[in-house]
Amino acid sequence: MCEFCIQHGEGKQWYLQMKNYSNELLHAPLTSEQRNAIGFNTRYEWLDDFIRDFTVPAYMGISRKVTQSEGAGSTKPSVLPSEEQILAQRQFEHFGQVIPIEDAGKILGIVDSITRMPCGCRYRSTGLTNQRYCFGLGADPVKMLGKYPESSASLEVMSKEEALKIMQKFDEEGLMHSVWTGNTPFVIGICNCDADCGAYRGYIKDRGLPNFFRAEYICQVDFDQCNGCKECMRQCQFAAMFYSSSNGKVSIAPERCFGCGVCRAACLQNAISLIPRVESPIAANIWLRE
Repeated sequence: MCEFCIQHGEGKQWYLQMKNYSNELLHAPLTSEQRNAIGFNTRYEWLDDFIRDFTVPAYMGISRKVTQSEGAGSTKPSVLPSEEQILAQRQFEHFGQVIPIEDAGKILGIVDSITRMPCGCRYRSTGLTNQRYCFGLGADPVKMLGKYPESSASLEVMSKEEALKIMQKFDEEGLMHSVWTGNTPFVIGICNCDADCGAYRGYIKDRGLPNFFRAEYICQVDFDQCNGCKECMRQCQFAAMFYSSSNGKVSIAPERCFGCGVCRAACLQNAISLIPRVESPIAANIWLRE
């Protein structure tokens, strides 16, 4: 299991633990080390700032605020943090994990509200507003709908059934699903990502430091069922699928597979299935890097 499952999931998937969605956790004081790292006293304060800086621009089409580190005349710190320090801060502040559509459905089933909202990543990468690929989870703890009434057309409160139907359509389009924390282990939402996603682009496309764990699963191909059509290969965003012209079959490299499972949506032969990552000797302990 990934680090979060061990630390915050009591040996099970951390994102299926109700305590990680609780108001108590949202409002609990952070440690001095955590406060110094992110500049907020509670997860509530961080989430309020995140929504104002990341989500609001995505539906209003306004420029995000300039942070102190980006502002004119700002100076670089005298000692740059190491990669380990950067990763540790990411894993606390805002980190994700790939999930298959089945686990997305389980998450939607345990939260008390679901709000579909515009994607800040897509606004920053494409300049397009109202690209509603993100689903906020929980009881709208920062009362975003009330604070930003002009956003009502872009913020949809929906049922589990409605949200899951949309995510299943995204699944068919090849968008991988991921669940995200806002100051770990508090869960804030599910994203549906491709190359326009900042986390995917920075980690996978640009080969930078990780922003999310691989799924608790990997995909495998039943060669008896595979007819070699290669339709599944167009779905894979992680370059984990390979075709053999000799035997006319597709195979999946377990060390490359992130376990999103979207390749299954394109397979008309039902030749691809998910298995727990721990069952693969090659992939069992690969969570961030090969």
